[in-house]
Amino acid sequence: KFFYDGKTMRQPVPGTVARGHLHEDIALVTGMDPEGTPLAQSPVAGDDALLARGAERYGIYCQPCHDERGEGKGILSQRAKVPTANLLDPRIRDLPDGAIFDTITNGKGLMASYRYPVVARDRWAIIAHVRDMEKKSAEMEAAK
Repeated sequence: KFFYDGKTMRQPVPGTVARGHLHEDIALVTGMDPEGTPLAQSPVAGDDALLARGAERYGIYCQPCHDERGEGKGILSQRAKVPTANLLDPRIRDLPDGAIFDTITNGKGLMASYRYPVVARDRWAIIAHVRDMEKKSAEMEAAK
């Protein structure tokens, strides 16, 4: 009871932004353009490091449901019969990157939101990894 109102801490000054939470690049943290339309392509430049990070994050957060190939046959689907999206499906393949980012961020259907456990740059890395899986899958289908 340090202050006259009995509180130990003061309220932050209005407009205060917590360290690490200043988002100057809105497209990067929302996946949307200024009009609110999902971005067609990721705003993060893709390279080998990004793909490696995306593969690592995918393995941690996505693989239990979507499996290692993205077909939606992960352990939760096998054991609990949780319906899971096949990330190689043309419907998902045709989505803009921003729409996938929004799904990862906010969740959809039975999929939980990953806004807090997965930072924005890692969400974009996961999308780069998923797009790479889709590309490799399409190349394998074409080779048959």
